[in-house]
Amino acid sequence: MTTAVTRPTGSGAPVRVLDESGRRVAGSPVLPPVEELLAGYRAMVAARRLNEQAGALVRQGRLAVYPSSHGQEACQVAAASVLAERDWLFPTYRDTAAIVARGVDPVEVLTLLHGDWHCGYDPVAHRVAPQATPLATQLPHAVGVAHAARLKGEDTVVMALCGDGATSEGDFHEAVNFAAVFTAPVVFLVQNNKYAISVPLARQSVAPSLAAKGVGYGVPGIQVDGNDLAALTLVLSDAVRRARTGGGPTLVEADTYRIQAHTNADDASRYRTDDEVLRWIPRDPLTRLRAYLVDEGALDAEGEAEITAAAEEMAARLRDGLGAEAVVDPMELFAHVTGHGGSQLAEQRELLRAELAADGTATR
Repeated sequence: MTTAVTRPTGSGAPVRVLDESGRRVAGSPVLPPVEELLAGYRAMVAARRLNEQAGALVRQGRLAVYPSSHGQEACQVAAASVLAERDWLFPTYRDTAAIVARGVDPVEVLTLLHGDWHCGYDPVAHRVAPQATPLATQLPHAVGVAHAARLKGEDTVVMALCGDGATSEGDFHEAVNFAAVFTAPVVFLVQNNKYAISVPLARQSVAPSLAAKGVGYGVPGIQVDGNDLAALTLVLSDAVRRARTGGGPTLVEADTYRIQAHTNADDASRYRTDDEVLRWIPRDPLTRLRAYLVDEGALDAEGEAEITAAAEEMAARLRDGLGAEAVVDPMELFAHVTGHGGSQLAEQRELLRAELAADGTATR
């Protein structure tokens, strides 16, 4: 696809291809192929089921916490689908579905939130960085990987994900500025879900848009409907193509909404109303794309049943994989903390070893 969708920052409504009813918006760019959208719908159904199952696992005590991306599945799937195998994805704690859409085993992805290990998958093998819990700290790392690839003559592109709250952090400024100065092949995707935990967007920034922040760095910014998979695919594909061909970074702001609470430990009723949430339900990315695919004759009841069954099979594997009790070695707390250890870390390690020995607990 070569359709240009970039428009000047702050020029009006976000780029949209499909409206809430699944109809093509007049004057919108040409849609991606229907087969590509059908694959995206399949991935979004799996992402929604992943969010539901992970929430249930938290309630059962099998996960310590889970930040749901319910309502943001289009952002998750599009971010992963526009990347080539050689590219890198830098996710946040809320981007579990994007990592799974990238092809990583969901059981391995949720190992972090299960509390078994720092990261349950091989980042290098999958070209997916470990999930970052601190806001925006992964963004300079993403730019570093992109810059290194450029210096080595590779055509690697990095997709750096963050939320609206991350744009208020210094790491965001440093990352975008560095990427601009060194023409790093990185795409910044800001999932603007309207809240940084409990802080609404209006209390975070008075900029005309988060995409407008790119102006100060000389980086093109573009707003897109974050619940429209077709529009996201076009915008992010263009940004990836631009980065890969030496055009440098792009800042993309996806207009979306966090339907569920920040995490299972959050009481969202303290800072937003039920009516506000209900206003976003008709904008659901799954129902929008489903309506379009049905109207195009690309999805029928049989196809829907097959997609649902595949998602249920994934959920069953997730339950089985996280249901078994993990064999935990307390001494692993000290592994990979620093590259060369240190006397204080060694002292703490031996202290714990002695305490475990006194309790009769075997260690490696």
